[in-house]
Amino acid sequence: MLYARSRQVPASAAAVALVALAVWALDGPGSVDLGIAVLVLATNVAAASVGLGGQDSALDRTAAIRWMPRRAAHVLLAGVVAGAALLAVQAVGAKLAPAAVVVRDSAGLAGLAALGAVLCGAQFAWTLPIGWLAFTLLVPVSPGIAGEMGSWMIISPATTASAATAWALLATGTVLYAAAGPRR
Repeated sequence: MLYARSRQVPASAAAVALVALAVWALDGPGSVDLGIAVLVLATNVAAASVGLGGQDSALDRTAAIRWMPRRAAHVLLAGVVAGAALLAVQAVGAKLAPAAVVVRDSAGLAGLAALGAVLCGAQFAWTLPIGWLAFTLLVPVSPGIAGEMGSWMIISPATTASAATAWALLATGTVLYAAAGPRR
């Protein structure tokens, strides 16, 4: 409980619940654009990314507990909760994206948030997922593998490049964050 409170988990959970409630309340008839689903996932991951650092990084580094498994679990749980919230909204009516897209995107965005915590610090961990989302939504998809890798969030999860990019981001971000922790 102390770890959860020190990592802002209650506040992050409340933000994710509010986003899910807003999506459910604003759901209209017909199909919603995939961009909205990715925006919801990125918002959920950004809300969870606030807790990727503690109140005092020097105190965290001197603690007598093993941080590696806790950090890895935190990143993975943030991705699971982000995706589960969207899937729960979809279960009660709103059809935003296929489940495969939700799983792939929540995994990749969680990895990006962890990578953001390592590179920019926990307070700016949200910048990588939101920045990549902005790039994806504003820049047209170019043909080829590079285009699929750059726009992995909005193209079919059946493409090898998009799936590999998302899972590589999750693996890289989780491993680096678990080993190094957030930047001071």
